[in-house]
Amino acid sequence: MKEPENQLNETIFPKGDLASADYFTGKAWVKMLVPNDPVLNTAVGNVVFEAGARNNWHTHPGGQILIVTKGTGYYQEEGKPIQLLQEGDVVNIQPELKHWHGAAPDNEFTHIAISTNTQKGIVDWLEPVTDEQYNSFK
Repeated sequence: MKEPENQLNETIFPKGDLASADYFTGKAWVKMLVPNDPVLNTAVGNVVFEAGARNNWHTHPGGQILIVTKGTGYYQEEGKPIQLLQEGDVVNIQPELKHWHGAAPDNEFTHIAISTNTQKGIVDWLEPVTDEQYNSFK
C-alpha cells in the first residue's frame, strides 16, 4: 500500500492561488471561500503557508478571525511576543491591530481567515516581518 507523500498537503479546500510576494515572505496560497460579501460584510479565505512563510505586518479596519485547521504557526501583535498556533486554535483580531501570522520554521500551516466588517476595508498591508522578528519566538 502506498503511503501519502505528505499528509499536511491533504486539505479540505484546494490550495488556491499563490499569494503575492509583495505581501508574503516565502510561499503561501489563498483560496477565497466567500469573496467579499456586501450584505454580510464578510470575506472568508483558506490560507496555506509553506514552512517558514509568513505575511507582512498588517491591519484589518474591520477586524479578523483566524481558525487554525492544520499544522503549526505563529501569530504576533505589535509589542507582544509571538504566540504559537496549532490546529483548533482561534484568534480574534481587533480592528486596526497591527499583527502578522504564518508558519513555524519546520511546519506547513493552514488557517481560515474571516475578515469582518469589510465595509470598513479588508486589509492594510505594511512592512515585511524581518528574519530577526520572525526568529524571536521563545
